[in-house]
Formats: sequence, structure tokens, C-alpha cells
Amino acid sequence: MDKLLIRGGRPLAGEIAISGAKNAALPILCASLLSADPLQLTNVPRLRDVSTMLRLIEQMGVKVAHEGSDGVLLDSHGLDNPLAPYDMVKTMRASILVLGPLLARHGEARVSLPGGCAIGARPVEQHTRGLQAMGAEIQVEHGYIHARLGAGRRRLKGARIVTDMVTVTGTENLMMAAVLADGDTTIENAAREPEVVDLANCLISMGARISGAGSDKIRIRGVERLHAATHAVMADRIETGTYLCAAAATGGDIRLTGTSAAYLDAVVDKLLDAGCEIVAEREAIRLKAPPRLKAVSVRTSPYPAFPTDMQAQFMAVNCVAEGSAVIRETIFENRFMHAVELIRLGADIKIDASNAMVTGVERLDGATVMATDLRASASLVIAGLVAQGETLIERIYHLDRGYEGIEQKLGRLGAQVRRIR
Repeated sequence: MDKLLIRGGRPLAGEIAISGAKNAALPILCASLLSADPLQLTNVPRLRDVSTMLRLIEQMGVKVAHEGSDGVLLDSHGLDNPLAPYDMVKTMRASILVLGPLLARHGEARVSLPGGCAIGARPVEQHTRGLQAMGAEIQVEHGYIHARLGAGRRRLKGARIVTDMVTVTGTENLMMAAVLADGDTTIENAAREPEVVDLANCLISMGARISGAGSDKIRIRGVERLHAATHAVMADRIETGTYLCAAAATGGDIRLTGTSAAYLDAVVDKLLDAGCEIVAEREAIRLKAPPRLKAVSVRTSPYPAFPTDMQAQFMAVNCVAEGSAVIRETIFENRFMHAVELIRLGADIKIDASNAMVTGVERLDGATVMATDLRASASLVIAGLVAQGETLIERIYHLDRGYEGIEQKLGRLGAQVRRIR
């Protein structure tokens, strides 16, 4: 199992390009299941989760052709196996996103209950209830969701769907199912994340009729079929935020290209509060950090508030900032597991239920730590970049799920990072 060895104590400096967004690419790959015509994608990141999703849809009968460094051509004309088996989806919760498209186009789907990071409950009931409102018959048995169209039905039917909670994958799954439904569908209490908007834009380019994406009410008028299209995946705002935090913690000065601050208002505001200078360009961001940061409290909430996927990285930033700050996690109940590993590096963190009190220390010291989930891995990398001496991060397969070429990118910014195989 690969490990990452970091020799810390060097400020990050220089320029790197940000990759396409994992959380946008995965649902967009699933959108290819909705049409027999080809879908051509660019800016697709090379990540373990993306490779897993491509293998998953490929075994369903989709032809996958790689084009250049970040292009993929998907042809689902021969889709004939609407099954997502456990052994392929156990490491990736986004596999649930094949459920809506398969049901809408093929009339049936059998999808294993998903796995992924151990950061708390992420129930799929919002997905299945919405599909049932659209006329699907659903059974959960032997660890699989088995969905089919109701007797005598050729298509799902439009419906008004009000989710009990804001769910990004639930919104995406129901939106994809609704684009081929008979009639109008309204999704209320919809997720507003930019990745939802990117999926909607891709579907619209395929011929879907969608309005309201980016608000809490999305309206879809179903069409008979979708057609061929080309789409560029949006930049990864979480990767962007992670490198900004790494530069801030190390006292660095970096410029990130191929990205935008437009979807990072909450993160940028907190970094400004911490004392950083940030210049937002049209397709780039520059950050210059002060000699020492000021501690800043954060509270995670659905977009456009501070994202839960940036909580761990900001905890690492606060570990070396001046003063104390409270981090409150409101999305996932088990998302403080990285705190124990940060404490091994010398951090001063006290956990009380969903709150973490972080008091900044003058320095962290390198040690061996273990990653517990994707964003926890990123927080340990940031802490390792700051720590004196060597930090060895174990179980970095989590990192490979969400950060493309992280050791190469950090190396271009002057960090001493080496992968040990």
C-alpha cells in the first residue's frame, strides 16, 4: 500500500494548474447512460474514483475511449447490463448515481448499496423515494437496490419531489431520471452546489430541458430522448481550496490556474480573515500568506456556506495559526477522525460532539499518521508540509480518489514530497 513521505518546513511558492472536479465528473459520466448517442468530455481528472466509474459503466456495455490527457468519449449505444455489482462500487458512494439514468433509459437497474469514506451516514432513501414518486417500483434485498418501471409503463412519470434533506447526489440522481420522464418534474429542497449546475449544463447540451439549477427548486420537462454532446468538466473547487490552505499554512505565495474563486466565496472569506492576501483573476487565483495566520472559526453547511469537504483542511490551517478557533461540523457526524492524527503531530485540538476547539501552536513535529478518508488525507498533507522533520502518511489510496498527481503538483510548488510504494 502506497505511503507519502513529506519533509516539511518549506513555504509553497509557484504556479500549478487545477484539475477537473471529481464531484462533477462522476455524475456527468453517469449521464452518458441516458443516451444512445456519444458524449464527449474534456477536463476529466485522472483519479481512482473516475477510473472506477469508467470501469463500472464499461461493464454495463458502454464503450470508453480516452482522448489525450483529459478527454473521454463515451458511447452507450450497446448498454445491455444494468447492474452495478458490489465488488466494483464498495469503495465509492457515487456509484449510486447510475440508478436514475439506468432506470430512466433501460427501465430497470440493480445497484449495490454503496461504500466510500467512513465519515457518517449518507442514506439513499432520498433517491429511492424520489424515484418511487416518479412511478418506479423499488426493492432493497441482499444488499442491492432493484428498481424497475411500474407494470405497463414505458417511461417514468413527472412528479413533485420534496426531499427531507439537502442531498447533492440525490438531487443529481433525480434530475437525471427526470430528463427522460413523461411530463414535468419539480425537485424542491434541491442541492445548489456548482457541481449540480455543471451536470445540468451537460444534460442541457444533450437536449434536456432544465431550469433552476443552482437554486433550491429545479424544474425539468421530460423529453423522449437525448442526443450527442460535448462538455468540459468544471474546475475542482475543493482541490483549489486545498492548495490555497496548504499555501496559507506554510506561509507561501502561489498562483492556481484553470480555476475560479466564483464558487469558493466562503473559503476565500475565511482565508482573508486569517490574514491572507488573495487576488481573483478570471481563470486563476493567487494567494500570499502572512508570516503567521490568525485562527478563524468555521461552521460547515450546504452550499453556498462553508463546505464540509474543506473542514479538515481548515482544521490543519488553524493548528498553526495564532489564537483559538471553533470548527463545527453539521453535515457528517464522524468527520473529525483526522483530529486524532493531527494531535500526533503536536496539534492542540479538543473534540466535543460536533465541535472542535483548535488552539494554534508554534510548530508541528513530523510523525507517522494514517489517513481515514479523502479530505482527512488532505489535512494530514497540509500538516506534514508545515511540520518540522519527516511526516509519513499511510493509506494514501484515499488521496488518489480525489487529488490528481498531488505529489507532482506539490513538488512544482517547492515541497519535498515522495511516494513510497
